Amino acid sequence: MKCPFCDANDSRVVDTRQVEAGIRRRRECNTCGKRFTTYEHVTGITPLVVKSDGRREEFDRQKLLVGVRKACAKRPIPGEDIENLVAHIEETVLGSGRTEISSKEIGQMALEGLRHLDEVAYIRFASVYLDFKDLESMKREVEKLLEHR
Repeated sequence: MKCPFCDANDSRVVDTRQVEAGIRRRRECNTCGKRFTTYEHVTGITPLVVKSDGRREEFDRQKLLVGVRKACAKRPIPGEDIENLVAHIEETVLGSGRTEISSKEIGQMALEGLRHLDEVAYIRFASVYLDFKDLESMKREVEKLLEHR
């Protein structure tokens, strides 16, 4: 495994843990001594995501992770919780055995997970995903969130 700090190809595994959609390995570079984390995920048939305009593209874990991280920016949410949420969604999508899944279903899974993690992150994600047209529609979503408490 290539070290992200010094580009050396000599590292050792110091800890291995099972996470929802694969394996998390903590590694230490034998050249510079710095530690870094890698994730291993089982790959199989990647379903196509059907967008609202009918376009189809392969499921992209990284794209989902970036969107969830943006929603969680500057919030007190551990990175591991974000990673676990995305891993759970990925496991659900890949484990479904379906060849296609709608972007709406994936968005709903992300919203549900964020609702449990952090209400502000939920509203941030919802503001982009649900494409609020005005403040009233955003207000209704906040009120729904408050009802779920």
